[in-house]
Amino acid sequence: MSGHSKWANIKHRKGAQDAKRGKIFTKLIKEVTVAARIGGADLESNARLRLAIDKAKQANMPKDNIDRGIKKGTGDLDGVTYEEGVFEGYGPSGVAVIVEFMTDNRTRTVAEVRHAFNKYGGSLGVSGSVAFMFDRKGQIIFSDDNDFETIFDVALEAGAEDVKEEDGIIEVVTDPAEFETVKNDLEKNELKYESAEVTMIPQNLNPVEGKHAESLMKMIDVLEDNDDVQNVYTNFDISDDEMERILG
Repeated sequence: MSGHSKWANIKHRKGAQDAKRGKIFTKLIKEVTVAARIGGADLESNARLRLAIDKAKQANMPKDNIDRGIKKGTGDLDGVTYEEGVFEGYGPSGVAVIVEFMTDNRTRTVAEVRHAFNKYGGSLGVSGSVAFMFDRKGQIIFSDDNDFETIFDVALEAGAEDVKEEDGIIEVVTDPAEFETVKNDLEKNELKYESAEVTMIPQNLNPVEGKHAESLMKMIDVLEDNDDVQNVYTNFDISDDEMERILG
């Protein structure tokens, strides 16, 4: 669940991922395998694979798992062939939703994703129906107990587009091509981030509350729980108090 910068929402995602570590590993291995299949096993020439391995390491995935995923992608081990794709649609209150998937059975995935949208008051749209509302960017998130000025100076010197502090977080935004360089420079300066990824950032946020907010979070949880779904991006804005109420 990405695309919004509320700290409570980021903590929700981290908590959900920790609770579903097996599923997270499955999704990360798919990305490693597909990245290796498309671009090969050479990390110097395959930026997508470098990023996939980095995310796997962030999730504390064992090295043997990563190596097997690479070998399945390059054909050195037998593996499943995955098809990539994107669904676009709307959730409750007209919230824009993008779902990235990898599947070995497109018919199954379409049915399951459509069911999740319909069950919670959303609807799938056609390709391009909401993608124009988002920009693909590198995003590095720090909690605000870090020193803003230090992060600001290092990130901008490394080529970041923007650094801002709000809602209890410090957010570094980069062009996708500069993401690795900026992240590596922050790491070299021993600046510890909460999350780092290339994501879809909404151009504007859609406020949601009450029953619509509850239904939206249920829909997102169902989508993220689906083994075929890699990422869910939205433009919702739920207040910290409302999020805490929903999470109980």
